[in-house]
Amino acid sequence: MSNGSNKTFNRDQQFGHAEYWDERYKDSDGSAPTHEWLLSFVDLEPFLKTNLFDVPGLRSQDDPHPLVLHLGSGDSTIPIDLSRLGYTSQICADFSPTVVCLMREQHASFPGIEWRLLDLRDMQGIPPNSIDVAFDKSTLDAMIYGSPWSPPPEVKKNTGAYLQEVHRVLKPTGRFLCITFRQPHFMKPLLSQGGLFDLDMKVLNERGSFNYYGYISRKKSRSLSPTTSTSTSSSTSAPASTPPAIPISGVSDDAGAQEE
Repeated sequence: MSNGSNKTFNRDQQFGHAEYWDERYKDSDGSAPTHEWLLSFVDLEPFLKTNLFDVPGLRSQDDPHPLVLHLGSGDSTIPIDLSRLGYTSQICADFSPTVVCLMREQHASFPGIEWRLLDLRDMQGIPPNSIDVAFDKSTLDAMIYGSPWSPPPEVKKNTGAYLQEVHRVLKPTGRFLCITFRQPHFMKPLLSQGGLFDLDMKVLNERGSFNYYGYISRKKSRSLSPTTSTSTSSSTSAPASTPPAIPISGVSDDAGAQEE
């Protein structure tokens, strides 16, 4: 992975490079998203009400604040919207140093939101069985390129490692909420790989011209594989060595235009 600002990428793979996102976010002030992918907080409220706000067991007398992990948070303001509703235990993970620094500075006044620079395939610093809700809004979409009928080996490898990590960090009662524009016959096989989750799906934005889908994935009990990372070292700063290119937030502008 190159750190050169003039490096060019294949269009369908550019979302897997931090340089692309650093360039995209460099002119953002963090007060409003450069693009709120797929659906806004208002659009998602009914889905979140059913699968986050009103879920028994996510809040308890001993721990009233469920820990929410935003996977590929970018400059989305959804964490801020949740904070205003009382969700004051949130981790926002992205691999763009530019947007992580920007959001830390812009939203420092919001308690309980931590912005972290993370490789989503190896989320060092997040202990196993610690997350109540993992939230993905088009991050998994960004990991996919090539033929949707037969994804390239790199896509299967990256998405598989990502899902293994989501499974690792979720509590046994936790849930993985994934918002996508991709058709179920493409998405279900990816989410089902490894037999990690029990899946439910809701069709979102049914009155719009383009459907979106919300997957509710519940963690299956299983032993961690020997290669699964369980490191709890700090990850609030960049990794010591540059990780391989990974997709972490967003989809193409063309896709966004179709969706909205």
